[in-house]
Amino acid sequence: MASSGAVMASPIVSGTTPQSTSGSTASSANAMANQQIAGNFQTFLQLLTTQLQNQNPLDPLDTNQFTQQLVQFAGVQEQINTNDSLTTLVKMQQTAQATQALEFVGKTAIVSGNTTAMSNSKATWELNVPQTSTINISIANSSGQTVFTGQYSANAGDNQPFSWNGVGNDGTQWPDGSYTLTATAQDSTGNSVAISTLVGGTVSAVDLTQSPPLLTINGQSYTISQVKAIGAGSS
Repeated sequence: MASSGAVMASPIVSGTTPQSTSGSTASSANAMANQQIAGNFQTFLQLLTTQLQNQNPLDPLDTNQFTQQLVQFAGVQEQINTNDSLTTLVKMQQTAQATQALEFVGKTAIVSGNTTAMSNSKATWELNVPQTSTINISIANSSGQTVFTGQYSANAGDNQPFSWNGVGNDGTQWPDGSYTLTATAQDSTGNSVAISTLVGGTVSAVDLTQSPPLLTINGQSYTISQVKAIGAGSS
């Protein structure tokens, strides 16, 4: 049973945490550690020299202890150098992510999400249906008000387009804007079936102040890891 406000179509092919300060924090910590280890090493050498100068010739100091301490100092310095290298690698990765994100601007992206923009009285989502099910659809506007509900039968399959023409259950033609779809489903025995949703839209902006960078699609923010497909920009 399907309501006239929306249509389940056959599959089609179409082609977002405050920025982490861990990099700068790690750099500051490593710089401070380097200063501390350098100061401690100089102090150690001064103490070592003083002890050697004032040792009892008949009962000399154990050189093995000094050697062990020198090895410990060298080990700590090596660890600090490793941390510096890791910090550099993290910065390089963040730069690569930013460069990759900028290449998405103006292109059409398919992402995991359930909020899309209705344009010219048409809003489209894609549903991943793991098995033949009866799906209950609920659509809400940007204020959270439910504007449409419907029940549909769907065969198993990924990327099944679901289109809504903006007409509510009471016949109201809702204006273009952002709409959120919620889908729940049950199989023939009444067991719940998990339905995942995808949305598509043009990448209008990239927020490089976030880590990882956030892509703006239909007014919503998404990380690059949420992108499932990229196509050419809309004409």
